[in-house]
Amino acid sequence: MYLTDFLADKLNVHDFQDPTSLPPSTRSRLNESETSSELLRIGIPLDYNIATLQPAVRHAWTRTLRKLWEDGHSLHPVRLPATQHALSAYYILAPAEASSNLAKYDGVRYGSRAEGIDGTPESVLFAKTRGQGFGPEVQRRILLGAFTLSAQAIDNYFIQAQKVRRLVQQEFNKIFTTENLLTLDSSDAEAEEGKVDVLICPTAPTLAPSLESVKDQDPIAVYMNDVLTVPASLAGLPAVSVPVRAGADGGDAEESAGIQVIGQYGDDKLVLQVADAVSKVAPTSQADAGPAMTSWGSREEDVTTP
Repeated sequence: MYLTDFLADKLNVHDFQDPTSLPPSTRSRLNESETSSELLRIGIPLDYNIATLQPAVRHAWTRTLRKLWEDGHSLHPVRLPATQHALSAYYILAPAEASSNLAKYDGVRYGSRAEGIDGTPESVLFAKTRGQGFGPEVQRRILLGAFTLSAQAIDNYFIQAQKVRRLVQQEFNKIFTTENLLTLDSSDAEAEEGKVDVLICPTAPTLAPSLESVKDQDPIAVYMNDVLTVPASLAGLPAVSVPVRAGADGGDAEESAGIQVIGQYGDDKLVLQVADAVSKVAPTSQADAGPAMTSWGSREEDVTTP
């Protein structure tokens, strides 16, 4: 039994205490629509080949695609033009959700309480607590989210970002062979020739930064580095990032790039299987830290369900 299948099956369980957890009926429908073919149609999103993509990252992407093609999988270029607006929409919606979800941590009913007297006639009761309990980035997102949800800005920012989210979802649904069972978008009229099973693209336009350089990164630069990962998050699709060695012929073992595998909603198992194949193209120095694996996610000794 594939180790990836074993893990996916163990995690694919309904949590009756979580109202957002999919019920068993929907999970069974997703299992029925899973891709079973060993040879896959792999999509190459041309809109992810942006100008700021570093040459080493582009080479790692090309090398990964070439290896999968040599293994018998077919490669197909696809267009996702709406994803170019995904980053802007994401950093409107994500702060809005953060502001709404973190509002209860005011030290009155939830969260820690700042020492001493909190609040003045010019401020709210929990002004000191909120300032002390959250770091600069969290405070930044709460303030931005509170603004975009305000009556003056919600139509121009939050509502428009939700429309972009829907466009991104629709574009992904049009290119995948399996149907997104949670949407009402019908793709029966679409030609099957242009559809793919998974997408493979870079995780970020730059190489993985060192821990020391992360400390001094500008927030805007950090946001811009998310340009290739937020489309899948915005559409609610399963995606995994796999570290691979960068540069020509595997490159420097100390430098790594991220290769991202994106699948249709419910294709989590397939995404994990493809990610395992990608990890073998140019493994990093940390690749040997886990269990020994063979092709497509199976262990050298079959995993049996207890």
